Amino acid sequence: MAAANQPLDASIPPDEIAERRWGELIIEGVIRVAGISSIVIIALIFLFLLREGLPAFLDIPLRQLFGTRWYPIEEMFGLLPLLVGSLIVTVGAVAISLPLGLTTAIYLGEIAPPWLREILKPIIEVLAGIPSIVLGFLGWIALAPLIQNLGAPTGLTAFTGSLILAYMSLPTIISIAEDALYAVPKEYRDGALAIGATQWQAIWRVVLPAARPGLMIAVMLGIGRAIGETMAVMMVTGNAANIPSLGSGIFFQPVRTMTATIAAEMGEVAQGSLHYSTLFAIGIVLFLISFAINALAGRLVGVEGLRRSRGGML
Repeated sequence: MAAANQPLDASIPPDEIAERRWGELIIEGVIRVAGISSIVIIALIFLFLLREGLPAFLDIPLRQLFGTRWYPIEEMFGLLPLLVGSLIVTVGAVAISLPLGLTTAIYLGEIAPPWLREILKPIIEVLAGIPSIVLGFLGWIALAPLIQNLGAPTGLTAFTGSLILAYMSLPTIISIAEDALYAVPKEYRDGALAIGATQWQAIWRVVLPAARPGLMIAVMLGIGRAIGETMAVMMVTGNAANIPSLGSGIFFQPVRTMTATIAAEMGEVAQGSLHYSTLFAIGIVLFLISFAINALAGRLVGVEGLRRSRGGML
């Protein structure tokens, strides 16, 4: 009985115990430093953006800053066309990539045989590594003429940008959503099938609700991927800083996004000028939008976890 009450580390030499504890302390310290460094770096980035972009908010009236015309030569810095262009392209990309990404993830995680999953999953992950400039070039050379043949005045439209961004968002959505489905315990599926549910009923009523937090994260990361893209969008959307008219199809008109504006004009402005500060003000707006998306994702996942802890899956 005395031997049974001894601690588990009684057979380990004291020197080895001390060495393990020092190793754990070192690893814990490295993790803490990495976490704190990430927060500090993000804070420094925001402070830098704020320092460079704040003069635009102070020197330009808000009514003009969020006006409807972007024409820096005449010192007209209306951000509304850029905001609308980014919104249109992002909404189109999400509308295309979201159903395709989730259905593909469901097929890979729940329906495809293991041998096929082992082939398709690496291929999808490799697609995420294709440089955006290559996709933009392909969209400009091959996709834009097809869009123009459909009746659009030009092939460089918001719809072309949405297609390219949807393709770029798909690997992120599919990989994270498939991982979320894979993390659902097998007992959930077996229990649903045991009470008479079909495979589709088990997927729809059991697996998807159980994987909902991970699916939300996949969707939010896909949206963030679409909003933050620069080079591909700049090449295929026409770069027209105008608000599309509703009468002729907003998706089949040239637009300009906020990210494309920064990339196209930052090298042409004098440091410290009002135009320079306005480009950093666009960066501040993009930073706040990205922060809001991440905060919303964290909030949704937290609410889902609270619901599950209180009453199980909904």
